[in-house]
Amino acid sequence: MAIRNIREFGDNVLNKTSKEIKEVDSKLLTLIDDMIDTMYHACGVGLAAPQVGVLKRLVVIDISEEGNDPIILINPVILATDGVQTGDEGCLSLPGKVGTVTRPNYVKVKAYNKKMEEFTIEGTELLARALCHEIDHLNGVLYTDKVEGELRNSGDSEE
Repeated sequence: MAIRNIREFGDNVLNKTSKEIKEVDSKLLTLIDDMIDTMYHACGVGLAAPQVGVLKRLVVIDISEEGNDPIILINPVILATDGVQTGDEGCLSLPGKVGTVTRPNYVKVKAYNKKMEEFTIEGTELLARALCHEIDHLNGVLYTDKVEGELRNSGDSEE
């Protein structure tokens, strides 16, 4: 397992649409492990494959306080959303910056696990935000495309 370089804002790969994953092989399993390690190393709650330069529909998320419960989503698709939440959002591809973004407060997603078995996951609040944010990455959409107002430095308070 290795820490991969996280592509930053301005890198063309972040604006491209990722390709569907047809099968899980050893190369993909290594990518999954590397992405989890990279996400934890960067103190993030989510990471999409394009953020490490791979245009595949793969996302890893971990919102647990302990940082030891990764969710792996292959070919995720949002099935349903409900409600709204507005709050600060950041991104490992835009270090040190945050912006106000409105997202659904509830999301239901269909995806596949490492064995290519279909499952659904439902999330509210932070998990819903993370699911939407990371799935956006797979479609070449960054949170900066949805920011209300200006980006701020992550240490700045909103007065």
